[in-house]
Amino acid sequence: MSTRQVFIGTLHVALAFLLLGVAAYYCFQRLPLAALDRALQRLEGKRRELLEQKDRLVMQNLRFDAALNNMSPALCMFDGNHELVVCNANYAKMYGLDEDVIKPGTHFLRIMQRRIASGLETERTADEYLHDLLESMVDDRPVTKVSELGDGRVIAIKQRRLPDGGWVSTHEDITQYRRIEAQVVHLARHDALTDLPNRLHLRERLEEATANARKGENLAVLCLDLDRFKEINDTLGHASGDAMLKAVGDRLRGCLGPRDLVARLSADEFAIMQLSGEQPFAATSLAGELIVALNQPFDVLGQPVMVAASIGIAVSSDDDKNADKLLKSADLALHRAKAEGGSTYRFFEAAMDADMQERCKLQFDLRKALANGEFELHYQPVVNLARNEICGLEALLRWHHPERNKVSPGTFIPVAEETGLILPIGEWALRQACADAVKWPEHIKVAVNLSPAQFKSPNLVQMVFAALAASGLPAHRLELEITESVLLHDNDATIATLHQLRSLGVRIAMDDFGTGYSSLGYLRSFPFDKIKIDRCFVSDLSNDNTGSHAILRAVAHLGSSLGMATTAEGVETQEQVDKVRAEGCTEMQGYFFSPPRPIHEIERLFLQPGERTANAA
Repeated sequence: MSTRQVFIGTLHVALAFLLLGVAAYYCFQRLPLAALDRALQRLEGKRRELLEQKDRLVMQNLRFDAALNNMSPALCMFDGNHELVVCNANYAKMYGLDEDVIKPGTHFLRIMQRRIASGLETERTADEYLHDLLESMVDDRPVTKVSELGDGRVIAIKQRRLPDGGWVSTHEDITQYRRIEAQVVHLARHDALTDLPNRLHLRERLEEATANARKGENLAVLCLDLDRFKEINDTLGHASGDAMLKAVGDRLRGCLGPRDLVARLSADEFAIMQLSGEQPFAATSLAGELIVALNQPFDVLGQPVMVAASIGIAVSSDDDKNADKLLKSADLALHRAKAEGGSTYRFFEAAMDADMQERCKLQFDLRKALANGEFELHYQPVVNLARNEICGLEALLRWHHPERNKVSPGTFIPVAEETGLILPIGEWALRQACADAVKWPEHIKVAVNLSPAQFKSPNLVQMVFAALAASGLPAHRLELEITESVLLHDNDATIATLHQLRSLGVRIAMDDFGTGYSSLGYLRSFPFDKIKIDRCFVSDLSNDNTGSHAILRAVAHLGSSLGMATTAEGVETQEQVDKVRAEGCTEMQGYFFSPPRPIHEIERLFLQPGERTANAA
């Protein structure tokens, strides 16, 4: 029987005795009937008041029960004798307690014994649990602790001491919160796609390993980058690319020792920390094994795919075991491996760091060069072999550095393309070339090279139109030269851009023909106005290379059949002039006639009124 039931029963008994007592009193006193009636009325009023109090008490008890049993946490209260005063349904459900165990007056030790018997509590006896609980409550401040049950659930318990020596506590199941918390912690240190450790995790482990490494115990860091991975995304789609990265991660794991760690750093870049083996021999062996393993075909969503990798290696020393420096050094070695053709590995050398510092300085200077007016266009004549006259001039970019003097285009153009600076620089070159060419004789065209980065810009056609409009140069006098690398990626979009340029009236030339992957296919997909035969075929003519003769003859015949001009590049001797003319080329360009020259020299030497002959016979 609950406390409230006892209270209500007592109230009824008291009311009954009160009525009997009053009636007896009036009977013995033989009071007048009117007085007795008034007394009974007063008594009835007291009865109604008591009944109203009873109803309010019942309602309060119902509300208390509803609140207690609808609480999210489990709740229990024990008195100073360590006996249960009250608990809610969630408490019984949380610990699987039957009705006979949760009755008011049940001792705490009995409840704990039942929990131990069910396997939920496995660490201590019931007496030890009670002792620890009382020891933790030194005052009336709330105490919070976390307990893990035998079935794996995690319970947060908050308890507070009561004035009589008892306590009240709430119990909340935080198992799901703990799982989510663990998942968040895992995701913060692991890659979401491959589940490999990420850069943060790798760096933590690397710092720990370098700090604990003994003298003579060196470790290696290998940075690995997939060669031409973008082509997989472009041709097969990003879903296949993601599946490929997962497969690569699995294959890398299979090559590692038990103490090694592989991490994914970015899109297709991975890093390995190698702790096992004697260095640098262990790193050399692992790099070779990785290259062989990745060269085996992958099954990507049911389709066989081939991939290769470049690897950079840095090995710590007794004097230098800095984690950040190791990662940086391995990355520099990776850049060298990729620059040398890929699918190989290279160890870090001190000169690589110096080269990178120089490259960074070059990038910084390049950003200021355009604003400071340090660029200049030189022009190299293109000679019509049938008429022996200049028919065009190719614009070539030159950089006059305030400290380095002349910087080779082969040095700064790749940096400009890598940083995106080629876009503003290329636009300046196009505008300047058109502005220069409008002053030349009408039969002379100007050729300007376009980089692959410029073709990725959505504003290329508008830029060309604006340059022509600003200069007043007729569109047919502008010739835009592209290499086959422009057509390698997103071929349909590139061809569409070429047709838009052609619709403006400009001429399109394919530069360095014969050095790409599928030149004939490109000639079929777009009607170029000119084919420029790469200098490597021309240079071999002096050695009577029959293969070069045959290629030159075939390209010249192909151009003639398709209505395209053919320009032989790199002509440096009279013998080469005679041979390219004999093989059917329509134009030549090279140092035999003139190297690239500044605009004032070109105008003085070749563009005087009435002077059209090239004297190249």
